[in-house]
Amino acid sequence: MRLLGIETSCDETSAAVLVDDGGLSTLASLVILSQDVHRIFGGVVPELASREHLRTIGAVVDQALADAGATLDELDAVAVTAGPGLVGALLVGLMYGKTLAFALQLPFLGVHHMEGHIFAPRLEAPDLEPPFVSLLVSGGHTMLLDVRAWGDYRLLGQTVDDAAGEAFDKVAKLLGLGYPGGPAIERLAAGGDPTRFRLPRPMLAELAHDGPQRYAFSFSGLKTATLHAVRASADPEADRADLARAFQDAALEVLVEKTAVAAESLGYRRVTIGGGVACNRALVERLRARLGAEASVAVASPRLNTDNAAMIAAAAAWRLRQGDRSDWTLQPRDDLPMPGLTFPTETTATS
Repeated sequence: MRLLGIETSCDETSAAVLVDDGGLSTLASLVILSQDVHRIFGGVVPELASREHLRTIGAVVDQALADAGATLDELDAVAVTAGPGLVGALLVGLMYGKTLAFALQLPFLGVHHMEGHIFAPRLEAPDLEPPFVSLLVSGGHTMLLDVRAWGDYRLLGQTVDDAAGEAFDKVAKLLGLGYPGGPAIERLAAGGDPTRFRLPRPMLAELAHDGPQRYAFSFSGLKTATLHAVRASADPEADRADLARAFQDAALEVLVEKTAVAAESLGYRRVTIGGGVACNRALVERLRARLGAEASVAVASPRLNTDNAAMIAAAAAWRLRQGDRSDWTLQPRDDLPMPGLTFPTETTATS
């Protein structure tokens, strides 16, 4: 099966061609076009994102096909991100993919963006199989999942306010760094003194209690604490690296500890990380150190952790093999439920 994947959930226009042979997936091509226009505003402007997707999606798909040495007539299916994300941005990719599939009379499938992140590590680790704990950390989501089987996900916890990636972006803006903020903070924090500032570890104490918030996350208060630390500094410019280190240490400690405790509680020796924040090497290294040599941490390369069509195609390939299809009435949703996701009875959180 030769599958075309399309991803336009935020500010990357991406297309990929994946060849799936009975469950063994080979990535034939991947094109990702990032929208630099948002750097001017320090964050994504939804209307501009939609217009850029509309302007470039045809060329991005054409390039993905050319890189794969394939033609439209050689495709066997089309998959697109159906949500969550910016509705206008999603609409561009979904309508393009739907029209293409309809014209070619191909199977068509809408994919949940976060399920794509779950499958991303498998593109480079084809032997990866559940069960494992999956930490999904991006600009819009922070989720901790018990992946019992492909397509069978139990929510352990998620953020009650801001996502980890969004917190990195906002703190980067506060420190006068560029957008996106994650890479800038990681670079700056590498030279920071970890003893200068001590910021709170939100909801970390909840790990001691076997309740509905045990694996929940919160980053809003950490952003506020960082703001107060910046305002209290006599020389914020000189303290920037130390402040960045303090923020990153606090955020990563919570992410690492909750993920590690979840894996230990479930008896799993395998953990995966997905989403844009998974590009943070300090996060990966600290989680590996925390879990020890007996456990493995699977994380895709940075190109496959940012929003990309390869992960959408990978998730779609598995679902298409299960017989899943979308009909022509499919519409984008910013609150799209993840298929196969269940919630602990004591939590009322939604995806």
